[in-house]
Amino acid sequence: MSASEGDALARSTADAVARRSYGKLVAFLSTRTRDVAAAEDALADAFAAALADWPVNGCPSKPEAWLLTVARRKMIDGSRRRRTGELAANDLAVLYEGMQAAVDEGTEIPDQRLALLFACAHPAIEEGIRAPLMLQVVLGLDAATIASAFLMSPDAMRQRLVRAKNKIRQAGIPFRVPEAGELRPRLDAVLDAIYAAFAEGWADAVGTDVARRDLAEEALFLGRLVTELLPEEPEALGLLGLMLHAEARRRARRGANGEYVPFAEQDIERWDRRMIDEAEAVLLRASRLGAVGRYQLEGAIQSAHVHRRMKGVANWDTVVVLYDALFSMSFSPVVAINRALAIAELRGERAALAALGEIEDDPRLTQYQPYWAARAELLARTGERDEALRSYDIAIGLERDPAVRTYLQKKRAGVGAEAAG
Repeated sequence: MSASEGDALARSTADAVARRSYGKLVAFLSTRTRDVAAAEDALADAFAAALADWPVNGCPSKPEAWLLTVARRKMIDGSRRRRTGELAANDLAVLYEGMQAAVDEGTEIPDQRLALLFACAHPAIEEGIRAPLMLQVVLGLDAATIASAFLMSPDAMRQRLVRAKNKIRQAGIPFRVPEAGELRPRLDAVLDAIYAAFAEGWADAVGTDVARRDLAEEALFLGRLVTELLPEEPEALGLLGLMLHAEARRRARRGANGEYVPFAEQDIERWDRRMIDEAEAVLLRASRLGAVGRYQLEGAIQSAHVHRRMKGVANWDTVVVLYDALFSMSFSPVVAINRALAIAELRGERAALAALGEIEDDPRLTQYQPYWAARAELLARTGERDEALRSYDIAIGLERDPAVRTYLQKKRAGVGAEAAG
């Protein structure tokens, strides 16, 4: 094998291990010390050592164990240099012995990624940084990539991540899966953080923003990870099904020239049928577990929409019932808006406007583009063109996506032409 081939093999092996095992190794390294930053630094050094060693000496038969051994030594050396740092001598012994046992021949490295996810979602961690923290410590994404996806400066994101990791260490946040009695609220926090990450990636419809596109893929990876580690949790399955349904339609959300395509006009041949089938199977598994939650309902709504388009069967009554159940659970204005649009298809625009009127005093709606776009559409259908034009103007002013803004401008122009006529 040539030097270039050896280097390529080493790099591809390291990349594969990083994707498959980064979070697993960080979780194991930091479980005993709760020092996530030190674990990340040690693992980064281990990967650098692998890229130097493996092209020369060949890839080891157990790359995870090799990396863990090197990272363990880096952590112990760093702790010894600090002398009066966080780890006392007996802690060093525990660290050494526990990690040595994990890399002995034939011993499987414990997978503690779920415990790491729960540590990242601990109530002591600021809610807004939980999703970025998971993406970094479990998946290894760098702060600049995460900052780009979450529309934040790299320095600000880096500082917030550092503070969160310090909080884990200083507060002694445990790396463990909560007991049954406290699992639900903590699991909800984990799922909400994963969904927040997915939503950021979903915002880039055509995948031109690499950071955001990858973010959706990584969120799906985390969703699958949680369902693998907690296979009997219906809401984890519900979230995965919801994300799969949404991601399956990514290619159809824009036309050949990048124009926005609403769901009702999407070319279903551009949908990923295998991903849809996976989503349906996951949601079916969730439904059999006998506990309905928010993500299962959202996934069921996506499933109903897809079924209507693919089968050509009107099912708005089912969609409205699902939205009723979801709204009673979440009281979310986002749900209320989508519910109103479904009511329009079932009972007419006047009924839908009345439903929107029930939430019009919510202050969160003043700067929420979908509310004004939905209101404009319904008003236009009822012939209240002046009010529709005013709502379109607000929606256009609030929209950041150029393709969606152009779509709204065309809709407004059509209503304006009707008003002038």
